[in-house]
Amino acid sequence: MALLHRLSSLLLFLALPLSWAADQTLLPPGSLPAVPPLPLLQALQVRAPGRQGWQVGSASGQPLRYMLNLYRHAADREGRPRHGRNLGTNTVRLVQASSHGGPPWAGRWYVQPLTYRLEGQSETEHLLRATVVYLPSLTLAHGHLLCALELAATREAPGVLLSPATHPRQGWAEADVTPYLVQGKGSAGSLALQHVCVRAGRVGGHDAPVAPSHPFLLLYLNDTQAGLALPVTEPHRHRRDTGTLAHDLPGYLREQEGEKSDCSLRSFPVSFAQLGWDHWIIAPHRYNPRYCKGACPHLLRYDYHAPNHAVVQSFVHQLVDANVPWPSCVPYRYSPISVLMIERDGGILYKEYENMIAESCTCR
Repeated sequence: MALLHRLSSLLLFLALPLSWAADQTLLPPGSLPAVPPLPLLQALQVRAPGRQGWQVGSASGQPLRYMLNLYRHAADREGRPRHGRNLGTNTVRLVQASSHGGPPWAGRWYVQPLTYRLEGQSETEHLLRATVVYLPSLTLAHGHLLCALELAATREAPGVLLSPATHPRQGWAEADVTPYLVQGKGSAGSLALQHVCVRAGRVGGHDAPVAPSHPFLLLYLNDTQAGLALPVTEPHRHRRDTGTLAHDLPGYLREQEGEKSDCSLRSFPVSFAQLGWDHWIIAPHRYNPRYCKGACPHLLRYDYHAPNHAVVQSFVHQLVDANVPWPSCVPYRYSPISVLMIERDGGILYKEYENMIAESCTCR
């Protein structure tokens, strides 16, 4: 019944897109269109920042490019998480720093105090790892700008120079700050660092002061909220046994030269621009949940791997009581979808949502 309810909800949505898309021009400026009853869109609507006071500019430049690069390594163009991705979690949040203090330049030295505020973390998000990402070297016209990070000194402890690990992408470096968050060495709800750089160059060379981009904090979180994908440590392989489909049903139907009326996957793309969400959903650009539609055969062959109940139900319908419903064409296997989005505070969030794309169909 749960699957039938899900299918009926999706089919209800199928009647909406043409008239609903046509009505977008009639919406008053700044209003958000009503979200159709698709699970992913309902989950994302909770995070929608709205249009009033929304500043997309704070999530641009190097932080945005870094997270786009992370997304492309973790997911394909349709948002399907790649097999073998090594994030080790279902949620990555980029937190940008707020700077404070006086002018950062003093001669050849650049010292900028930074604070990362962590109040927005949900109770279902459990911290696995935290790193601060920065560029350790910046090329100038007459030399280089060499940078490091230091944990800000407190009354209880002096400042600590953070040891970086070279990042495999674009010359980034990462400093692990997990112990300082887990052990509560930072102030409550924040982490205070100093970004320290020095100009090194040829004798007689002179460069105008250049403000390096602020380092950003990455939080690797395991979100235990229902409907979110669990971390994947190795490629998932579907076993070929009696409990699973040996092939996608659409593939099987193509091999058997099945007609379009047969039970099969159907495409149904939804554009985030159509929803008016493209100002905060970075990737993917559209969501294709797909659905199953078509007639189930009178004889459910072994190739379908339909449950025994569906086989019995088809015989009862044909031989005993035609009032008993015929087995329905429903999704059999699902895949997650990865979404990269801008949050209300200008941070950037990568999140994987489970069971959002239908991958194959069966009859039950």
